[in-house]
Amino acid sequence: MSYIETSSGKWEVVVGLEVHAQVTSSSKLFSDAPTGFGVYPNENVAFFDAAIPGTLPVVNSFCIDQAIKTGLGLNGTVNLTSLFDRKNYFYADLPTGYQITQFYHPIISGGYVEIETEEGEIKRVNLDHIHLEQDAGKSIHDQSPTKTFVDLNRSGVALMEIVTKPDMRSAEEAASFLRKLRSILRYLKTCDGNMDEGSMRADVNVSVHRPGTEYGTRAEVKNVNSIKFLAAAVNFEVERQISILESGNEVKQETRLFDSSTGKTKAMRSKEDAPDYRYFPEPDLLPLVLEQSRIDTIRSTIPELPDSRARRLQLDYDLPHYDACLITSEKEVADFYEKALGSVKSDKELAKTLSSWIIGELFALLNKHGKTILESRVSPEHMGELIFLIKTDVISGKIAKDVLELMWETQKPPTDIVEEKGWKQIVSVDIIRDSLKEVLAKHSDKVAEYKGGKDKLFGFFIGQAMKETQGKANPQILNEVLEELLGE
Repeated sequence: MSYIETSSGKWEVVVGLEVHAQVTSSSKLFSDAPTGFGVYPNENVAFFDAAIPGTLPVVNSFCIDQAIKTGLGLNGTVNLTSLFDRKNYFYADLPTGYQITQFYHPIISGGYVEIETEEGEIKRVNLDHIHLEQDAGKSIHDQSPTKTFVDLNRSGVALMEIVTKPDMRSAEEAASFLRKLRSILRYLKTCDGNMDEGSMRADVNVSVHRPGTEYGTRAEVKNVNSIKFLAAAVNFEVERQISILESGNEVKQETRLFDSSTGKTKAMRSKEDAPDYRYFPEPDLLPLVLEQSRIDTIRSTIPELPDSRARRLQLDYDLPHYDACLITSEKEVADFYEKALGSVKSDKELAKTLSSWIIGELFALLNKHGKTILESRVSPEHMGELIFLIKTDVISGKIAKDVLELMWETQKPPTDIVEEKGWKQIVSVDIIRDSLKEVLAKHSDKVAEYKGGKDKLFGFFIGQAMKETQGKANPQILNEVLEELLGE
């Protein structure tokens, strides 16, 4: 257990999250309005979403299936009967004056997500439940100095609220949880995880207390929309609350907002409790009753999830834990990796080299050009072929970097580029020996210095020989022959 230590003693941090994950669905939870992002304001609005009198909710069956799939993927229990409730509050962007949610009887109970702590240990973060609810609209305050505009495109979009137990003990653990949760949901294809578009956001509950005492009063930071901001919000709240308590004051239970421009949270309103929302059963919807056969069918569609996939790659290819976790954190990257492996005759050594090149060189190219792995101009098959050329000593690792750049520019196979450029590696011992003899003859003075004890000149001779061979000499053979010649 890690604690924060100040001049007054130790403090323990407690963090719980309520993650709002937008269900991947073509239509809303209770209407047939589309859910596409980036359209004109109030374009995706059905009569029910706008609270036109006389309209009634109709449950979107696909959204129910997506919630079931999420619950199963997160190791939860699907409740055969769940209920919708009304949560009453009044905002301009909530036309009905209430939100349809699941307060008393959610669709999923329990579950957990395993994360890796900073110490490299596996920690289980338990879930309390997952419930379905409809999203509110959006109030826009920056279009006019005197008016607020309302966009109802998001109104009625299906959300899964994934509520954790207060199991996290640092900003790093909270960030690790959200990162892993996002990865799992993207594997399941139940939420796209696009936090910059608002389809995944988190309410963060933070409190501090002395070890061995009861939990402190929590503050809730609303609608944090990036993993980086989540960690920053937790860290600021911890410092703020410890400062308040050490000065002899009390932390208020309140709702706060995180300002990304300052890295600070600020008070929004006093924290409401359940009675403030006057929950009661939704009168326009019957209980949601599920058949076990429906749950079993959905269970059969659960894909291999990131943790299982990482373990398999470690077992099958001896990949280091770090490589396996990074490769499998995004399904698209893992798919790219396995397609590349499948395109060549692979072994464990090639598999490790491939993962290193994807994590290093390919990721650098993608970042440089602002592309995702799905937009890569280098195909998985060509990437596998490039690594095969390296492992079979057709080209050196140094030349392979130039080949990869040209693969990105031209989308040609690496074999064609190597042939066109004449970049095949020199593996002939005789040719390499002749080149080295020329280098040593040109620099006889440095040979004498080397033999006099200046061992660092070995690298100088290697560099000169690489120039002589235009970088095509096999490094291992080059080193072996140079040692032989200098030892004569």
